[in-house]
Amino acid sequence: MFNTGDIIHHSRDKLGSILVIDYRKHRVLTFNSMFEQSKIDRRYPHVPVHEYNRAMFLPAAFKTPQHVTILGLGGGVMASAFHHLFPECHIHAIELREAVLYVAREYFDLPESERLNVTIADARDALSNIPEKSTDLILADLYSADRMSPAQAQRQFVEGCSRALSDNGWLALNYHRPPDPDGPYFRQLKKHFAVLLAFKSKTNNTIVYASKQPFEAIHPKDPALASLEKRLPIGWKQIMSKVIRL
Repeated sequence: MFNTGDIIHHSRDKLGSILVIDYRKHRVLTFNSMFEQSKIDRRYPHVPVHEYNRAMFLPAAFKTPQHVTILGLGGGVMASAFHHLFPECHIHAIELREAVLYVAREYFDLPESERLNVTIADARDALSNIPEKSTDLILADLYSADRMSPAQAQRQFVEGCSRALSDNGWLALNYHRPPDPDGPYFRQLKKHFAVLLAFKSKTNNTIVYASKQPFEAIHPKDPALASLEKRLPIGWKQIMSKVIRL
C-alpha cells in the first residue's frame, strides 16, 4: 500500500504506529498494517469512502437523530459526516488513543464544534457512563490494526448499548464476520432488540443494525433516501437494497 502513496505523518504511542498516507485523490489513516482505518476523498472530507462506513449511516434514514454516539473515532469520518448531515445533531465520539484524535483534527478535517465532543477513553468504560436512554444512534467501529475489538462481541457491550439508547434508537455495528443468527452473540442481541438487520459489504464487513422498536421498511425508491443523497452522497438507495432482516 505504501508504494503508491506518500506518508505525510507517522507517530507512535503505546499501542503502536499511526500513519497518514496521501494518494492522488484520497487520504488514508492506517495503524501500520494492510488495513485502512479511515479513508477520505480530500476534496470532500465529510463524505465517507469505504462502503462499510457508508452503510453504517443507514439508520439515519429510519430516524433523524438528535444525539449520536460514535465508538471508535478513527479519522473522524463518521463524526464529520453526521455533523454535516444534521445541523441540529449533537455528536459524542469516544476514542481510545489521543494521538488518533490529533490526527483526525490535523489531517482529516474533524470539525471543531460545540456540537461535537470527543472523550479519550476505553469505549467499554465510557459506555457505562453514558446516561440511560440518552442517545438516538450508536455507531460501533472498534478495531485495532488488524482485528475487531473483542469488546464488541461481549454481553456487557450489548447491554450497555441497549441501556444508553433511546426507546426508538438504533445500534449500527461493524462486525468482523458473517452473522450467525442462531449463535450466542445474536441470541444476546435478540434479548435487547426487537429488530435485527444486516448489510454485507464488498470487503466482507457485516454491518449489523439493531432497533428496540419494530419499524416499517423503507423502499429503495423512497423520496426520503433521495433527499438524504443530495445532502450526503453515499448511495443510500443501493445500501438499502442490500439490507436483509435477520
